Amino acid sequence: MLTIPKTMQAVVYRGANDLRVETVPVPRIGANELLVRVAVCGVCPTDIKKIQHGTVAPPRIFGHETSGTIVKLGVRARGFRVGDRVALHHHVPCMDCHACRHRAFAQCPQYKRTGITAGFEPAGGGYAEFVRVMSFCLPGVVKIPSKNSFIEGAMLEPVNTVLKGVNRLAVLPGDIVLVAGQGPIGLLFTKLLTLRGLRVIATDLLEPRLKLARHFGASHALRADAPDLPAQIHRITRGRGLDAAVIAVPVDAAVQQALTLVRGAGQVLLFAHTKRGAVAPVDLSSVCVDEKDLLGSYSADWTLQPAVARLVFSRRLDVRPLVTHTFPLAQAAAAIALAASPRPDSLKIVVVAPVAGLDERT
Repeated sequence: MLTIPKTMQAVVYRGANDLRVETVPVPRIGANELLVRVAVCGVCPTDIKKIQHGTVAPPRIFGHETSGTIVKLGVRARGFRVGDRVALHHHVPCMDCHACRHRAFAQCPQYKRTGITAGFEPAGGGYAEFVRVMSFCLPGVVKIPSKNSFIEGAMLEPVNTVLKGVNRLAVLPGDIVLVAGQGPIGLLFTKLLTLRGLRVIATDLLEPRLKLARHFGASHALRADAPDLPAQIHRITRGRGLDAAVIAVPVDAAVQQALTLVRGAGQVLLFAHTKRGAVAPVDLSSVCVDEKDLLGSYSADWTLQPAVARLVFSRRLDVRPLVTHTFPLAQAAAAIALAASPRPDSLKIVVVAPVAGLDERT
């Protein structure tokens, strides 16, 4: 029987660019909650921005792309067992408010609460050895099949956010979609759109990422800075223009270019522009007269979890090639630094808790 310690190691955010490995109490759980021993936690750009720019008050323990093993159940928790290997989901909506009735789940007040914590103000908690899963987040917990790894479990959350974005596009099989940026998120868009029978034009500045985009199904992989990029897209689409474009990099010029490249009544989906206060000029007649849609998609949709689990765990969407670097918990700051300033050989970065280890199918 596992003995749960009273304290644990965690990476605590103490202010902008100030992360410290500290000893903190293991979270206590309520009657309808779970205690999970963390195995893997992915590094997400959303947390990077909070850490680097100090946009939220410290102290907090970040990390929300989390998988691990249930080590304790509340007395009224149902549907799980100690020893279950699980992927966690830190935001679950109430399904009853005005926003939820419109399926705008990310705008639900309950959804905006983080329901997984390792202590302090709840912030995901995955950069710690143990996390507490609150009762309202239990519907988002997914059991990991024995053949799959903790890394695959941790990838459910980012895949969910991408599938939500894909579902916002009004596209048909055979349509041509540009995916600007072939980092981990852009590559997931490339693969999911390809699985739906769409032709994807992938763009990036790094050749290794363009090569992987082809592996993920892109019909064309082009340099984003090519002077003749508009002409190339004109040729590929036979002058019709793109049916849609996904902007998976926070580059304003990419948005403006995409609006010129999509056909009339086409769509441009923003996925990476999450910094408040950012403004950019837009020719409003392209929205009104040309009927081009400028859309946004943010965060996940927990109702997609079953579909996401099928895609990832069947390996129809094989996320394993995306993970290029793993760091121990004590080096989480280095993991975040690499994810914030990626190298040509880096894609998805994950943090591995000291109790995990490769022998537990990390």
